[in-house]
This record gives sequence, structure tokens and C-alpha cells, in this order.
Amino acid sequence: MDWFREIDSYCERLSPAYWAEPINAVTNTAFLIAAFIMWRRVRGPGMPLAKMLVVILVGIGIGSYLFHTHAQVWSALADTAPILLFILTYIFAMNRDVWQLRPLYAGIGAALFVPYAALTIPVFQLIPGLGGSAAYAPVPLLILIYAILLSKRRPDTARGLATGAVILIVSITFRALDAPICTQFPTGTHFLWHILNATMLGWMIEVYRRHLSRASQA
Repeated sequence: MDWFREIDSYCERLSPAYWAEPINAVTNTAFLIAAFIMWRRVRGPGMPLAKMLVVILVGIGIGSYLFHTHAQVWSALADTAPILLFILTYIFAMNRDVWQLRPLYAGIGAALFVPYAALTIPVFQLIPGLGGSAAYAPVPLLILIYAILLSKRRPDTARGLATGAVILIVSITFRALDAPICTQFPTGTHFLWHILNATMLGWMIEVYRRHLSRASQA
């Protein structure tokens, strides 16, 4: 594999230059802002996984910045790996602390995301216009499934999850629109994916934090 092969995936990038995607690069600060806000909110006992999610959120911002400045194979991995790590960690946290599963079963449930994604991504790829964003579409679907299953047992957490899923769906929509409307909107819409995604990830940590707080007061 050529780790330094150039990748041109977004409307804003017109050359292999470092600052070829200034808006896409700079808007990654949204992840750092969300992480800063949430770090101050997850202080206290019983929040180790919440703190880990905040640290991973920082990694998402850094990885995405590297990809939108270097735009090579290695930076694409730096961009996507923290996202997958966040998803797996969040599923584990929900399984353990919301569903009250033992850590082993919570981990197995998180690992099942991989075959779930492998099965559902090809289905989403059949949706016209979704393109490469189909790789992210299984995530809001899974969040909505969790929300529905938790609607009676943990209604507050379920509503929070559903809100996060809606934000992510809008975010994915802007990601998918980046190329189709490029001629009408030269900067593209990928930067809105960054801003909305950062908002959504911060919110998902907040949903988890609120659940932990309610559980500790019960």
C-alpha cells in the first residue's frame, strides 16, 4: 500500500497543497471546542469512560485536520480510526452502564458493530446520492434502534439518543451533498459535517453523562 498516495475526495480541494482545504481544515476546531466543553462536564467520580470519549473526540479533531491538510492514505487512516474507536467505546459504555451488561458481554456487543456495519453499508450504498457517506449511515440507524429499545426503560436517555441520531442524519446529508453541489457552492458542504458532527458527538457524551448522573442519584 502506498501510504503517501494523494487523495482528492472533497469539493474544496483543488490541489495537493497543505492549505488546499482551509475551511475543511479549520472547522475541525469544532471537535476541540466540543471536547473542551465536555471535559469540564465529565469531572467527578464514575466518569472514566466519559473522559475517555472526550479524549477520543480530541483525536477525531486532530485526525480530521491531518486528513484535510495532508490528504494522503496515512492521514485518511488517522481520520477514520478515532471515529471507529469512539463508536466502539460508546457502544460498550451504553451496553455496560445503560443496559447493565457485564463488561464481557458489553464488549462482545460493541464488537458486533463490525459485522453489523459490514452487512448494512452495502444496503445504504444502494441509496442514490449517498456515495461514500453510506459508510456512516449504519450509525444513526443503530442509535435509533437503541433509542426505541430504551424508550420505556430509560425514556430520558432514549430521547437524548434520538436527538443525536437526528443531528447525525443531517450531518451525513451535508457530507453527501459536498460533491453534487460543488459547481454551485465551490467551498462544498463538508465543513458542515465537521460542525454538526462535533455537536452530535459532544451531545452523545452529554447523554451518557446525564444517564450516569441520574443513576448515581437513584
